[in-house]
Amino acid sequence: MKKTKTARIQDLLAQGKSQDEIVKKLKVSRQLVYQVARKTRENSEFVKKVYEKVGYTKPSKILEAVEETNKEVGKLFSEAYEKYKDDDTVNHPPHYRAGGIETIDFIEAKDLNYRLGNVVKYVSRAGKKVNSDPLEDLKKAQFYLTREIAVRERA
Repeated sequence: MKKTKTARIQDLLAQGKSQDEIVKKLKVSRQLVYQVARKTRENSEFVKKVYEKVGYTKPSKILEAVEETNKEVGKLFSEAYEKYKDDDTVNHPPHYRAGGIETIDFIEAKDLNYRLGNVVKYVSRAGKKVNSDPLEDLKKAQFYLTREIAVRERA
């Protein structure tokens, strides 16, 4: 199966290639490389901060699932981009389409439960929704992730 541009960019970033090298090698826009790098970095940093905040020292299945999800997000970006090009603030608001995929499509594709779906929703819209506090969105995501961890620990 051929990798998407996003997945190829992520692979090259993981190999330590510079953004300029990636632009030249893949013949993609500088903006796309920057966007993929930023999203990958933001997702990793958020997961690590939440992980540290709740006091975990060993890798968990949740963290592994989030990391695997981050890898697969790139695959969904290019597929969904064409579907949601036009603005529709009621059915497809821009803060849920950032990165080329609508958040609900990703949540449904990954078959996430209510709590994990809300984690993805609030992380994906943090800093993108007009007149919204990004820190508040991240705290909401943290709330749902903490509840998901608690449920799984009790199981």
